[in-house]
Amino acid sequence: MPPQRKQEASWVLYEADANNLPEDAPPHVPPSAEKRPWKIVWRNVILFFILHVGGVYGGYLFLFKAMWRTSIFAIFLYLCSGLGITAGAHRLWAHKSYKARLPLRILLTIFNTIAFQDAVVDWARDHRMHHKYSETDADPHNATRGFFFSHIGWLLLRKHPEIKAKGHTVDVNELRNDPILRFQKKYYQILMPLACFIMPTYVPTLWGETVWNSFYVCAIFRYVYVLNITWLVNSAAHMWGSKPYDKNINPVETRPVSLVVLGEGFHNYHHTFPWDYKTAELGDYSLNLSKLFIDFMAKIDWAYDLKTVSTDVIQKRTKRTGDGSHPVWGYDVGEVATEDKTDTTNLVNSKVL
Repeated sequence: MPPQRKQEASWVLYEADANNLPEDAPPHVPPSAEKRPWKIVWRNVILFFILHVGGVYGGYLFLFKAMWRTSIFAIFLYLCSGLGITAGAHRLWAHKSYKARLPLRILLTIFNTIAFQDAVVDWARDHRMHHKYSETDADPHNATRGFFFSHIGWLLLRKHPEIKAKGHTVDVNELRNDPILRFQKKYYQILMPLACFIMPTYVPTLWGETVWNSFYVCAIFRYVYVLNITWLVNSAAHMWGSKPYDKNINPVETRPVSLVVLGEGFHNYHHTFPWDYKTAELGDYSLNLSKLFIDFMAKIDWAYDLKTVSTDVIQKRTKRTGDGSHPVWGYDVGEVATEDKTDTTNLVNSKVL
């Protein structure tokens, strides 16, 4: 048995953590994963294989056989379950990047249950581990172990011992004490099948869709699709793209992932400033539907205390650790006319909340 490597916290988790770091703190360079044999959980392999075969078949029915209203309903469920992960489990509960009043917390809990990616308490715990020990063996989906592992393999293998060893260092007591999340966790084995499979199968039958089509399109295909686009944040968004904010870490900026995951693909920014509710620098909505949703909820006073990062802080960090790809602060001195840089900076500032 090779000696266990010391697993240090790799990045900040909350704004307070960043405030305690000196500006000249040395960059964190992610270590490579420990070489260890795969311990396959064959039950999970079989279940995910069957699920994905059903998802492919459901995708065929979605495109060619289902009623148009059924397909629209499947898209609606994709958006709801997606927001349950992005605006709910991720930005609200895992990162506490904004606060939500009771109606929104109930709504996002329902959306999250439709998504069936574990109860919020468990999802947020794993995600806080991912940030605190990112790209180490204590990261549940350590991307240094490759695309397949970080996408789905981590669910098909036994967890690395470091995950269990470091689990106690991540505090989720405030989530366990939330009565709504406690209710979801306690009755998850009942609520999840109702929300993720039974309700999506039943509703389309109200307009004459077959139970067969309803089940495979709105339940199975939609579920498999949302799973895989969510996993892209763990895999593709840690591998292929630019690093304008921190070139020393693996997460990247990838617009295609942002498009399908409702704004979660600006990952280099997110891992640099994880407390920003936008999970992105700019404030537009073109690739960030989750931000649009949260902003609308803020307009009706269901969301409040939205946390952001100032332009000054972003600029300083970009110049200090970025890879030079930032559209404004990544320019080499003298490469762009001063007035052009000023105009571009003003444009960026106008898009930041």
